[in-house]
Amino acid sequence: MRKLLRFLKDYKKESILSPLFKLLEASFELFVPLVMAAIIDTGIGNKDGGFILKMCGILILLALVGLTCSITAQYFAAKAAVGFATKVRHALFDHIQKLSYTEMDTTGTDNMITRMTSDINQAQSGVNMVLRLFLRSPFIVFGAMIMAFTIDVKAALIFVVTIPVLSVVVFGIMIITIPLFRRVQASLDKVLGVTRENLTGSRVIRAFNKEQEEIADFDESNERLTDVQLFVGKISALMNPLTYIIINVALVILIWTGAIQVNIGKISQGEVVALVNYMSQILVELVKLANLIITVTKAIACGNRVQSIFEMETSMVDGNGSKKEDTGYTVEFRNVSMRYKGAGADTLTGIDFKAKPGDTIGIIGGTGSGKSSVVNLIPRFYDVTEGQVMVDGMDVREYKITDLRDKIGIVPQKAVLFAGTVRSNLAWGKEDATEEEMQQALSVAQAAEVVDKKDGKLDAEGEQGGKNFSGGQKQRLTIARALVKQPEILIMDDSSSALDYATDAKLRQAIHNMPNRPTVFIVSQRAASIMYADKIIVLDDGTVAGTGTHEELLKACSVYQEIYYSQFKRTEGGH
Repeated sequence: MRKLLRFLKDYKKESILSPLFKLLEASFELFVPLVMAAIIDTGIGNKDGGFILKMCGILILLALVGLTCSITAQYFAAKAAVGFATKVRHALFDHIQKLSYTEMDTTGTDNMITRMTSDINQAQSGVNMVLRLFLRSPFIVFGAMIMAFTIDVKAALIFVVTIPVLSVVVFGIMIITIPLFRRVQASLDKVLGVTRENLTGSRVIRAFNKEQEEIADFDESNERLTDVQLFVGKISALMNPLTYIIINVALVILIWTGAIQVNIGKISQGEVVALVNYMSQILVELVKLANLIITVTKAIACGNRVQSIFEMETSMVDGNGSKKEDTGYTVEFRNVSMRYKGAGADTLTGIDFKAKPGDTIGIIGGTGSGKSSVVNLIPRFYDVTEGQVMVDGMDVREYKITDLRDKIGIVPQKAVLFAGTVRSNLAWGKEDATEEEMQQALSVAQAAEVVDKKDGKLDAEGEQGGKNFSGGQKQRLTIARALVKQPEILIMDDSSSALDYATDAKLRQAIHNMPNRPTVFIVSQRAASIMYADKIIVLDDGTVAGTGTHEELLKACSVYQEIYYSQFKRTEGGH
C-alpha cells in the first residue's frame, strides 16, 4: 500500500490542508465545553441574560467556523482521494495492458476486475478517512485530557485511567477483527467470481436447466460470506456496550468526584459539566478512531492486492531485431515446445513446419490437441519453452512486440466487437483506413451485405460485445477488421465456425484471390475449411501427427482420416 501513495504526490497541498483544517475544527470544538461552563456559572448563576446571549453567539460562531473548516477539509480530502484513485486506476489499466497472456491467465479476469473496482474504491475510502480523521481523533482525545487538567487535576486523573482502558478495549477488538476482515474480502472475491461466471454463462445454465444448482452454489458462497460477516459483526458489536459501560462508570466517578470538589468549593458546577462533555468527546473520538483503523486496514489489504498487480512483471521483453536470417519463409517453427505456466506437462512438443509467403496453412486436430496454442505463438501471445518461432527470418522474441503484431491480422476464436460504429471497429485494424479499403475488406470477409442492410451502413451503431449482430455476422466483421490492416500473416483461429459451408467457401476463395495474398493460418475442426490448404498440419495431443496436402494425409495419416470420415461419408474409393 505504501508504494501506492506515490500517486498522491500531485495532491500534496490537499493532503496537508485537509488534516490542517480538521485540526482547526477540533480546536474550536475543544472550547465549546468551556463556553458552556461559563454560561452555567456566570450567565445562569448570576441570571445575566446579556452574558448568556453573548456566549450563545460565541457558540454559534464556533459552530459556523467549525462547519466551514469541516467542509473545507472534506473538500480537500475528497479531491485528494478521488484524484489518487483516478491515477491508480489509470496506471493499473495501463500496466494490465502490458501484461502477457501468461500473467493474465495466472491472475484471472475476475481478480483483475475486482482490483480495478472494489479494491481501488476501498483504498480511496481509506485515503479520505485518514486525511480527515487520523490527526483529528488523537488530537481531540489528548486535547480533552489536557483541557480537563486545566480545570481540575484530581478529576483529570479519571481521564488518565479511562483513556488507556478504553484504548485497550477498542484496539483489542480491532486487532481481533482485522484478520477476519481479510477473510471477508476473500469470501467476497469468491461471491463476485461466482456471480460473474453465472451472468456470463446464463444461456448455458438455462439450456441445461441448471438454475437451481447454480442458485445453490451461489447461496453456499454467499452463506460463507454472511457467516464471516456476522462473526465479525458480533465481535465489533461488543465495542459499543463495552465502551459505554466504561464511559458511564467513568462518568459516575467523575460526577461523584466533581460533586465533592464543588462542595468544597474547588471547582464550579459549570466546570463539572465541561468535564463530562470532555469525557463524551473522548468516547466519540475513540470509536471514530477505531472505525478509522478498521477502514484503513481494509484499505491497506486492498491496496496491497492492487500493488501486487503493479509488481507483476510481464514475462515478455521486447527484442532489438538484430538477428535476421534470409530463409525465404514467412513463418517457421523449429522444434517448438511450449508449456503453460503452472501446467504439469508440455502443451506442444516438437512442432516443426515452414510456411512460404502466400501459403495457406490448415491446422486441424481434436479438442485440446494444441491448435490455438500453435497460432498463439506467432504473434507472441505466449513464449516457447524450447525451440524457435521465426517470422520473416527473425525469432519472434527478437522483434519489438508492436512491430511483430503490425505484421499479423488475428481473428480470435470468440468474435469480439466493441461498442461504437462498424467504421470504428474496422478502424482497429487500420486507423487511417479509407472507406474504399473498409468496403474491400468487408467484401472479402463476406460481410458487405451485413453492413449494407444496417441503417447508417458503416456508421451503424454496434452495442458492446456486438449484441445486435448474430454470431456469423460478428465473425465476418472481425475477419474484415483483420483484413483492413492488409496483414502479411492472417490467423483465423476457428473463426468461421458460425458460418455456413457456402459462405465459408466463398470467404476462403476471396482471401485466396486477394492481390497481396497473406500467409494464411486456418485453425478449424471442420475438414472442409482446411482441405484445400497448401499444407495441412494435423495435431494430436500437442504433437504433429501428420503434415501434407489433403490427399496425402487421407492416404497416410490415421488421425486425419478419423477426423475427415467422421464428417464426410466414406465412398467406395475411400474419399
